[in-house]
Amino acid sequence: MVITPEGIALPFTIGSRSARFGALMIDFMIIGFTLMLVTALLLWMFGGLLSSMGSSQGMNGPVEFLVIFYFLLLFVARYGYFLAFEMGPRGATPGKRLLGIRVAARDGGRLTAEAVIARNLLRDIEIFLPLVFIFSAPSGEGGPAGLAAMAWFACFMLFAVFNKDAMRAGDLIAGTWVVEAPRTKLAEALSTTTAAASGTSDVTGAKYSFGEAELAVYGEYELQTLERILRDGNEEAIGKVAETICRKIGWTAGTGDERAFLESFYAQLRARLEGGMRFGRRKADKHS
Repeated sequence: MVITPEGIALPFTIGSRSARFGALMIDFMIIGFTLMLVTALLLWMFGGLLSSMGSSQGMNGPVEFLVIFYFLLLFVARYGYFLAFEMGPRGATPGKRLLGIRVAARDGGRLTAEAVIARNLLRDIEIFLPLVFIFSAPSGEGGPAGLAAMAWFACFMLFAVFNKDAMRAGDLIAGTWVVEAPRTKLAEALSTTTAAASGTSDVTGAKYSFGEAELAVYGEYELQTLERILRDGNEEAIGKVAETICRKIGWTAGTGDERAFLESFYAQLRARLEGGMRFGRRKADKHS
């Protein structure tokens, strides 16, 4: 149970270690397959340049460009892939999404760019350096120092195995963890009333219709939080969120009608954000 900065209690389930490992393998496979395709394309381009020019004379410029481009691609594949997807609104790479997990801030707040960068930069210490020492240690080239370094970096590699929240060292430093993100559609969790579509409550008969100024106070992050709360169906959390939104926009919701109020607000906020993105406007959260 996590208390958000707005004082709302949200239940989370920690993602399993097997799911995290599987997601990482899927992501590495995607990266590897993409690199193979791009490498083949660059070799084909290089062959085309050779055949068109007839000799290796004057090829220094194009070859240097292709080499620089390839190393930039390797850098982007190693770091940019994870950063781009985890900094997105879903907080998950394709591998994580396939296995139903995502990265979340441990304080219940919005996942920041600084946190995502920190947890991913630590991956070199947690995975790549331990593997280098593990594969080089049997040769004996490093001597006792190499064995000591292997043991030290192995501690980072196995860090997630020996803590109850399955956190990597990167998660500990960045203030994040990986939690389950069920792929259940919100439509299955919403009530069978027409509140979400028409804004009319079956409980009180009140019609909820929100203006541009009222919907403009929230963005994508709040929409996702609201979706999770409606999906989980925790009545206490629903009541607190409805009270928070009402206070923010200057409304007073009827007692016992909090879910209908939230369903209406969710549907209309989502429609506003989706419409805004079609016209090139994007609001990440209430602060932007």
